[in-house]
Amino acid sequence: MSTLVVKELTKTYLLRDGLRFSRLEAVKAVDFELSPGRTVALVGQSGSGKSTIAKLIAQLETPTSGSITLNGKPVGRRGRSLAAYRDEVQMVFQDPFASLNPFHSIGHHLERPLRLHGKATKADAREKALALLERVNLTPAEAFIDRKPHELSGGQRQRVAIARALAPEPSVLVADEPVSMLDVSIRLGVLNLLARLQREENLALLYITHDLATARHFSDEILVMYRGDVVERGPSDDVILSPQAEFTKQLLVAAPEPAANPRFLAEAQRRGVPMPDHLAALEEPQ
Repeated sequence: MSTLVVKELTKTYLLRDGLRFSRLEAVKAVDFELSPGRTVALVGQSGSGKSTIAKLIAQLETPTSGSITLNGKPVGRRGRSLAAYRDEVQMVFQDPFASLNPFHSIGHHLERPLRLHGKATKADAREKALALLERVNLTPAEAFIDRKPHELSGGQRQRVAIARALAPEPSVLVADEPVSMLDVSIRLGVLNLLARLQREENLALLYITHDLATARHFSDEILVMYRGDVVERGPSDDVILSPQAEFTKQLLVAAPEPAANPRFLAEAQRRGVPMPDHLAALEEPQ
């Protein structure tokens, strides 16, 4: 299995306003490692640089500086080396409504990457596409393969997107806010699917989210980002229950239901983290 290492990764955009130019550092010298069987969560508010990192890893953007290596080898920029990299590294996008072509069937969306990446022939592509649908719990697969995306729910579309990402048999999966566009009632099912696939396939998974609760429960390590910088990192429980960076503390306090985690509430009170009035009035859990 493959290990992906990000070192000093930086992305700077040149912005133009009339005759004036300025620079925006979207990602600033970020380091982390994605190893088989482990999930790393990138957490932060909108504009913190999370999705930019996803695009850099997926080679949809070119880094300004720094490096991305897969098994010790630098990522190729073109040709066969880039194709080989994309065999190993795949991405699940945030919006399941925009990531699937409405004019093509679900079968087309799965058969095409199978054939492009050499995982199926024309003769057996449909059979393997059906197997992918089974793997993401869209059953019976025959009921879905000839449908168009608009005939599926948001959760079903995202499962198709996950199946498409699995088609090249990658070892690294980047999930960029994979449930933020879905109804709350179906988010857990999609996250459980990703967790199961990660275990079964021994995938290295990068989970990008603004949701601290799911980051804690579905990842081994959390990196907290603020304005392009990683301001805190560590094992998931340590970051959530004993935050060190002020920004991490603010994120936890601003979460919709921090009281749902009594251990955090107790730890926050003990450490003197400023709490909203409705939480400060609560008794410390025994």
